[in-house]
Amino acid sequence: MEIRTRLVNYMKELGDKDLCVAFSGGVDSSVILRAACEAATANGKKVYAVTFETKLHPKADLPQAQKVAKEAGAIHHVNELDNEEMLNNPVNRCYLCKKYLFQNLLTFAAEKGIDTIMEGNNADDLLIYRPGTQAVKELGVLSPLAELGITKAQVREIAADMGLSCASRPSSPCLATRLPYGTPISFELLARVDAGEQWLKEQGFPIVRLRVHGDILRIEIEKERFSDFIAMADKITAKMKELGFVYITLDAEGF
Repeated sequence: MEIRTRLVNYMKELGDKDLCVAFSGGVDSSVILRAACEAATANGKKVYAVTFETKLHPKADLPQAQKVAKEAGAIHHVNELDNEEMLNNPVNRCYLCKKYLFQNLLTFAAEKGIDTIMEGNNADDLLIYRPGTQAVKELGVLSPLAELGITKAQVREIAADMGLSCASRPSSPCLATRLPYGTPISFELLARVDAGEQWLKEQGFPIVRLRVHGDILRIEIEKERFSDFIAMADKITAKMKELGFVYITLDAEGF
């Protein structure tokens, strides 16, 4: 595959040295990691996959990251972090969070004698509001997919070509995105949101977001699954109330 070859060649051009990848276990960073490992193996070098474990991320992310890091042949390191500054949930929350996380990653890399750090933003990410991208650029972290103009759809094609288990895995963004900016973040609330989303996935809704607006829980799923949701409405409502949510709604616009 030509785009996969371009990505591997990009890694080879980084030179004969160890590499470090900010690794969530999602499809973007997994493709970056596999390409880096392919290049490093040829050079006899090592690749460190660093996963940030915080209360802002779904619990299911870590086992997935561990699995894919092993598949890729990387050295997996889990960095447990919490940043209380995020709890006020400002509009630039993503920028502050990314800066905090990547500053810690830079420290880790320096301790290993590594000066090349990469992350998984793709070309599509540059077209939407992602304040965290600014922090990535400021800290000198490389974004190979974005630099090569590789889109999300192409990333999934590469992942399938590589045989990665996460090739079709839906995106799993930070749980803080479930709250409007300015709404104070409660780790207890995020844990309930995470539990609700994981339960709905187990019920057959693979793409789901629970958006919290005060006492109102707004559920986003694919429109194609609306009939399934309605058929289970009583069961879903009961489960969401059991988790502590008060008013349960289905977003008519879908995910």
